[in-house]
Amino acid sequence: MSTAAIPGAPLPVRTPGSRARGRHRAPERREILAGSPALVLAVPAVAGPETRPVVDELLSVVRGEQPGIEVTAAYLGGEDAPTVAGLLAAAAEAGLAAPIVQPLVPGPHGFLAGLHKAAAETGARVLDPLGPHTKLSEAVHVRLSEANLARADRARLFAIATAADGVVLTTVGGQEAAEAAAMTGVLLASRLAVPVVAAALDVPGSVAAAVAHLKAMGAERPALAPLVIGPEADPELLAAAAEETGCPSAAPIGAYPTVGQLIAASYLSVLPEPTQEQLEAAAAAVEPRTPGAHAAR
Repeated sequence: MSTAAIPGAPLPVRTPGSRARGRHRAPERREILAGSPALVLAVPAVAGPETRPVVDELLSVVRGEQPGIEVTAAYLGGEDAPTVAGLLAAAAEAGLAAPIVQPLVPGPHGFLAGLHKAAAETGARVLDPLGPHTKLSEAVHVRLSEANLARADRARLFAIATAADGVVLTTVGGQEAAEAAAMTGVLLASRLAVPVVAAALDVPGSVAAAVAHLKAMGAERPALAPLVIGPEADPELLAAAAEETGCPSAAPIGAYPTVGQLIAASYLSVLPEPTQEQLEAAAAAVEPRTPGAHAAR
């Protein structure tokens, strides 16, 4: 049965879980109890035709990763788009647990200060950005391979003539974001076996300087790899960086499945472990009741 986590929020669905049976079943997912805080995915962009599809797909991935989670997205604005402040206020007014807020960014970003301020007014918790993390390096690797700029798998011995021999990991959020992206760059370099340096798309000259650095190291075919989900970066910045440097670029990470996995795992990491009594009560609440069941015992 669906449960509205936040009044007026779009698609705040509680999906009933299903457990596979048999010796080959996957590990059971953690139980999310009724009354648990909802998850708000804070998108640093205005809702629109370019941002909504990516966000909606990520919401679907999160729900698939963790059945029972109540998750919705909030934007900076847009027609009929909920905002973080609006959703938090609605939850408080309805007497619901303060939602948990996950910023949809891989690292430091300018909108985080306002996000923390809005959350502090209602007691909501803001989680850390999604990176650095090996799952993000995996996603960037896949986008590079899709653009024929990297081998899909280092174990495969075939060569790609267009494969990059150096990568600039581009992000947004200023120099602080570029510094934070360096760790994901290390993880990516270990996957690609080529040098990787990070640069900020929103710092003039940063990407060009990173490309020059790679060329000084001997790279002849440097490429750009956006460490951005998508909504947080102006597409014009990505295009301008490729044009300025003359380097090919992979696509943004977008709704790659590991991003949804990170979001779900981040949410679960801050939920208190349910007690045995709570688990038994939850199981009893969904136990099927059939006529004559008591008589048959």
